[in-house]
Amino acid sequence: MNDEVRAVFRARAAIIRSLRASLESRGFLEVETPALQPVYGGASARPFVTHHHALDMKLYLRIADELYLKRLIVGGLERVYEISKDFRNEGIDRTHNPEFTMLEFYQAFADYEDMLESTQAMLVETVKAVHGGLTVPFDGTPIDFTPPWPRLTIREAAQRGLGVSELPSDERSLRDLARRAHVGLDPAFGYGRILDEIVSVKVQPGLRNPTFLVDHPRETSPLAKAKRGNPDVVERFELIVAGMEVANAFSEQNDPLEQRRSFEQQAKLRERGDEEAQMLDTDYIRALEMGMPPTGGVGIGVDRLVMLLTDSRSIRDVILFPHMRPEDGNEG
Repeated sequence: MNDEVRAVFRARAAIIRSLRASLESRGFLEVETPALQPVYGGASARPFVTHHHALDMKLYLRIADELYLKRLIVGGLERVYEISKDFRNEGIDRTHNPEFTMLEFYQAFADYEDMLESTQAMLVETVKAVHGGLTVPFDGTPIDFTPPWPRLTIREAAQRGLGVSELPSDERSLRDLARRAHVGLDPAFGYGRILDEIVSVKVQPGLRNPTFLVDHPRETSPLAKAKRGNPDVVERFELIVAGMEVANAFSEQNDPLEQRRSFEQQAKLRERGDEEAQMLDTDYIRALEMGMPPTGGVGIGVDRLVMLLTDSRSIRDVILFPHMRPEDGNEG
């Protein structure tokens, strides 16, 4: 009943059409993967849990499509993508809704550098398709999508956020620095999660134009390959625009032994109390044992991209039926 609202959702449809057209033109095949999964994975998040009565088994609403899409890479489908609903049992705020739309795409014989270039090119195409140019108004200030977009390593970003020239190498000292910088930390966080939280709180909100955060700690990236020449970090990037994470990508881990070790490390983090640490997925490891070629993968938050390209301040403004508290305060 509102012209401005209708315009947002017409733009949303145009954005999704553009993303789909970009992928189809690059030879990607659109597929569908299960929304109900016996083991959730592909992201660090708390799932929704349900029960299948006929099979008498616990199931989870997917938090990501990743592990199933990579099974298709193993099966010989070398370029696949899915635009789907994912579900995470987390808080609701300006950029988070428990049910949201993700685009994930995976390409065999590619790495994160290839996916970075593809992501930049696709989003430039989409911005042009919606706005006719590369300058987009958002929250009173224009965003410039003109490529190439700058890169910033996680360590560089953390140093900037803390105002130091070097970071301590031990967890306790880094935790103390973060505390003095008023960064709240869960006691379960290890060194990598502390770095990530520092960047999220002190640096990410100030990144206005598209910026790639690269070289993430291995602890926070259990599905990614170690970086060639620097095994302390992984081949991963996050795309930040207007303070929001819009895309996340890896050179995918395709060594089943390394993947199992990463999952086991995640299990130790769960024992420390990190409820968002990932689960061991033996079926996925079995798929890797069949042989997955070097692969690059990307996830793009469609709702956040729509926010940026429609000058919408809240994710609720770009979802037709967002989750809200009942008006009377009761659950129903």
